[in-house]
Amino acid sequence: MLGQHGRGFTKALFTPVARAADKVGITPNFITISGTIITVVLAVALLGNGYLAVGGIVLGLVLLLDSLDGVLARYQGKSTDFGAFLDSSLDRIGDGAVFACLTYWAAVGLPQGWVKQWSLIAGLAAMVFTAVVPYVRAKGEAYGIVAKLGITERTDRLIVSLVCAGLTDFGLPIWLYAVGLSWVAFGGFITSIQRMWFVHKHLSSR
Repeated sequence: MLGQHGRGFTKALFTPVARAADKVGITPNFITISGTIITVVLAVALLGNGYLAVGGIVLGLVLLLDSLDGVLARYQGKSTDFGAFLDSSLDRIGDGAVFACLTYWAAVGLPQGWVKQWSLIAGLAAMVFTAVVPYVRAKGEAYGIVAKLGITERTDRLIVSLVCAGLTDFGLPIWLYAVGLSWVAFGGFITSIQRMWFVHKHLSSR
């Protein structure tokens, strides 16, 4: 939902940046690959070591920049199937790094108790459904069905989890950490079901 409403904003914001990048010969695929590497490094260095507020802010900025490759590709008139494939594939790596590091910190950094156990279970479920949601869409598209619906998008999942984790660094209740991961898991589960039903309905109508 957040991703859909933010596309117009990111296009307006990054078109001047794309214009400058084009002048110095930067390609969309270079931005895609660089962004993924930066995401993984920051997730491990910050989230994996308990710097939740700083990590959330910095990764939020990187998430915002994630739209730059698409804006640049459209500006250059070089939007390709491989570029879209590469972007989607590397997004899975970046997302996996974020949720793996949040789950890791839940295991080593949170105090013993029910919140720690809840966070671990929610974190593992979040990692599963973060992969399932785009897989269901991709599998549907293999049958010619574009299942883009669902209550959560990639942007929603990342923002909610990073904000909830970061707020605990400011003294807010630690259970917010578990709430953020739980929303990602729950939203991913519901979105997966919605997309499966959508594909089922269209395949049955054939």
